[in-house]
Amino acid sequence: MVTVVFGARGSVGRHVAAGLAALDVPVRLTSRTPDGSHVAADLDAPHTLPAALEGASQVFLYARSEGVDGFVTAARSAGVRHVVLLSSAAVVQPGSAHNPIAREHRAVESALEESGISWTFVRPGMFATNTRWWWTEPIKKGEAVRLPYPDSMIAPVGERDMAAVAVRALTEQGHGRQAYTLYGPQALTLREQVGHIGAAIGREIPVEVVTPEEARADLSEKIPRMGVEAIMRAWEAGTRAVPETSIIVERLTGRPAQTFAEWAREHADDFRP
Repeated sequence: MVTVVFGARGSVGRHVAAGLAALDVPVRLTSRTPDGSHVAADLDAPHTLPAALEGASQVFLYARSEGVDGFVTAARSAGVRHVVLLSSAAVVQPGSAHNPIAREHRAVESALEESGISWTFVRPGMFATNTRWWWTEPIKKGEAVRLPYPDSMIAPVGERDMAAVAVRALTEQGHGRQAYTLYGPQALTLREQVGHIGAAIGREIPVEVVTPEEARADLSEKIPRMGVEAIMRAWEAGTRAVPETSIIVERLTGRPAQTFAEWAREHADDFRP
């Protein structure tokens, strides 16, 4: 029986695929743009799902509320027994009812809860890899990173750790009907995160303090509005309280979670010209 990995080229999905392959688990990699190693599977195109799920026992899935009904139908027909969903910590944070990201992920969670298929929800907080969207361009150009709240604290979580938890849930018993909220192992200010990236690439990166309106405009050039507002809320909240950290990764995998400094060293080339 095969495990299907949706979004297998994504920042998390590719690590899930690698982790399963390392354990000799038969995998089927999917993508919206198939090739010789990836089959077609698009949650927005339900007709692609039956073939992608044929013979599958388990699935790693990303959240897409508009496509989840078609997925559930195809998964039931294929006999899928367990789904591990990459969800979001936003669903359990204050104000989730008014957070569009939380509503999107919770809609998918609810559909899976009602599907009759066993499920595990992996709910990460702020992705460490988001910094590549936010800051790669100015860092590569040798410019200052523009921050509205440089001393705002975040506990970023690495994509390898999200994937490691997902792999455990796909390969071990006892994870059905479990939801794991993942934060990074330490809370850092945005300024400290920039500093770790600077240390990884071997030079100091200046920080320029800007207004929230200027920061919102900067982010709007890189990511959709829904994401901009979610990030601005998280940054602002980080000025008022120390964010949660977690030990879930270590508890489930038996190894320490990746620190942001380690993540920055791994991704140093992403920030070099």
